Amino acid sequence: MKLFNKMLAPAGLALCALAAAAPATAQVDGRLATADIGRAIIGTNALRIAYEQVGTTYAAQIQQRQTKQQQLTTLLQPFDANGDGQLDDSELPALQSSPNFQQIQTLEQEVGALNQQVNAARIYAVEQILAKYPEALTEVTTQQQIVMVMQPDTLQFAAQGADITPLIVNSLNAKVPSVAIVPPADWRPTRNAAQLFQEIQQTLITAQLIQQQQAAQQGQQPQQAPAGR
Repeated sequence: MKLFNKMLAPAGLALCALAAAAPATAQVDGRLATADIGRAIIGTNALRIAYEQVGTTYAAQIQQRQTKQQQLTTLLQPFDANGDGQLDDSELPALQSSPNFQQIQTLEQEVGALNQQVNAARIYAVEQILAKYPEALTEVTTQQQIVMVMQPDTLQFAAQGADITPLIVNSLNAKVPSVAIVPPADWRPTRNAAQLFQEIQQTLITAQLIQQQQAAQQGQQPQQAPAGR
C-alpha cells in the first residue's frame, strides 16, 4: 500500500507509431520533422486557461483533497517503519490490526473520489484539444511541405529546425482557443486522452521539481558582499 497516494502516475504516450523500415534504395521527397504531442498540448492557451478554471471551479474539492490527504498521511506515518514513504508487506499487518484501519480506508476512498472529479475535468479539457491535433498537424505539414513527422524520442539526432511543435501550438491556439472543463454526465475519457493526460501531468510535475531545485540552489548560494567605496 502506498503511504502517499499519488494523484498522478507517469504513463508513456503511444499515439504515434514508428514508421516501417524502408528499402535502402527508397527516397523521400520532402522534409522530415519531429513533433511532441504532449508538449504541443501543454503549450496551448486553451489548456493553460482550462487548468486555471479547474483550480477555481473545483477549489472546494481540491481543498478537501489536500486536507484529507494530510489526515491520511498522518495516520499512515507511524506504520512506515523504514521511512521509505510506502508500506511493504512486513508493515501491513500492524496497519490492518490498527483501530484506525477503517478510518484510513475511508480516507483513501474519499481522496480517490476527489481526485477523480478534478482529474476528469482536466482530462476532458485535454481530450477536446487532442481532437484538433490531427487537423493542426495536417495544416502545418502541408504549409511546410513535410512528408513525415516522428516523436522526438524515437530519433537519435534531429537538425536544428526539425521540431515543428511550436508551429502546431500556434495552429491549435487558432483552432481551439478555449475548451469546457465540466464533462457531461455520461462522458467517459478516451484511452488516448487519459494516457496523454498522465504524460502531461508527469511533465508538469518534473518541471515544477526542477524549478524548486533551482530555486533552492540559488537560495544556498552565498550572497556577494557589497563593494565598499
